[in-house]
Amino acid sequence: MESISSIIGTINGIVWGAPMLILILGVGFFMSLGLKLMPILKLGTGFSLLFKGTKAKEGEESEGEIPPYQALMTAMSATVGTGNIAGVATAVFLGGPGALFWMWLTALVGMATKFSEAVLAVKYREVDEEGNHVGGPMYYIKNGLGQKWAWLGTAFAIFGAIAGFGIGNTVQSNSIAQVVEANFGVPTVATGLVAMVLVGAVLIGGIKRIGSVAGALVPLMAVAYILAGLVVLSINADQIGPAFALIFESAFTGHAAEGGFAGAAVWAAIRFGVARGVFSNEAGLGSAPIAHAAAQTKDPVRQGLIAMLGTFLDTIIVCSITGLVIVSSGVWTSGESGAALTSAAFADALPGLGNYLVAISLAIFAFTTIIGWSFYGEKCVEFLFGVKAIKPYRLLWILAVPLGATLSLDFVWLVADTLNAMMALPNLIAIAILSPVVFRLTREYFERQKAGNTTASDSE
Repeated sequence: MESISSIIGTINGIVWGAPMLILILGVGFFMSLGLKLMPILKLGTGFSLLFKGTKAKEGEESEGEIPPYQALMTAMSATVGTGNIAGVATAVFLGGPGALFWMWLTALVGMATKFSEAVLAVKYREVDEEGNHVGGPMYYIKNGLGQKWAWLGTAFAIFGAIAGFGIGNTVQSNSIAQVVEANFGVPTVATGLVAMVLVGAVLIGGIKRIGSVAGALVPLMAVAYILAGLVVLSINADQIGPAFALIFESAFTGHAAEGGFAGAAVWAAIRFGVARGVFSNEAGLGSAPIAHAAAQTKDPVRQGLIAMLGTFLDTIIVCSITGLVIVSSGVWTSGESGAALTSAAFADALPGLGNYLVAISLAIFAFTTIIGWSFYGEKCVEFLFGVKAIKPYRLLWILAVPLGATLSLDFVWLVADTLNAMMALPNLIAIAILSPVVFRLTREYFERQKAGNTTASDSE
């Protein structure tokens, strides 16, 4: 195991090196400029469409399997997971408070990336032999870039099908098992088996059941976690200002060793802030557009405006709550990492209660991630082998849940982190090349909206 970890660690250092970080931030920045900062400026429009998109319109919006709102919640179910609780804490532990700044920056430019992914997913989606809409990077590479780029779509599908078992399955079940054992004394094997049964019960119903479960669980737990975080921050109110100052200062100067914190240079803050930011909100990873391709909509830009909210809600809201709680509490220098660090921060303000809140939140977030990512993996294997491959893949997925619960956490995180980067590469290349399509569709959409508003005002 040590030799395997060493090999994967070497690969990880290469794929998450400076070129990858520049590519992730660069593509996001390029798309933001090309869209004239539209994702940030039209955030309100996105929320308006989200609330209108809880149900598909009859007739006009009949294409797709689930309402636009459920498509976002399915994507959110896969992104709001251990990255928001354990991932943020790991970023602070390894990169210092400054990692949060780079996580925020990744999210702001990532909104443009996520918007572009969803636009391309709906634009280039197909209908499979069972009559379901399928899309994502492999399809917009195949249908948008042409045959000479087909190998890139295949590469994404291979990485996605394998990566799902890391980022979307074993990492999540491992985190559930560890946090439940630490707080409630339940053996990891028992937790893994219970999680396996629950995951199997949901997956039998396919995307429609996944969408329904995600649409109910994700908003409920996200709001509950945010409220709990705000309570902690109100208790630590006098430390919020210093926490922000520390975050911005550390982002550009690094942070010296302090207490149980080993110290981190600026590069570490950037590297872990960007990597954990991508792990959390998945902007640029190419996973979320697979869910958005199933949305009941005929307008790619409309779904893109809804999709970009996932990055904002995930990182700017939920991850920020976690990060500020950790830094303002001061326990980030304790030497703890991962979910244990987040639990310690909440427990510091809410003794006897905070750690249980984190444990329950992480367990439910991780569970929804497992069911959301199963859909991504299934669509990747469908692209490679056809619909006949879905059921065997689903069975392997369910069986991997208890296995992940008993693996080494460090090894699981390392594998997931490495496969993330290998998924992102084909997707980011495709977005950059297809950027003119995104810019044109976006321009035409807002021109139609403007013309429609003008016509409506003229008729009044």
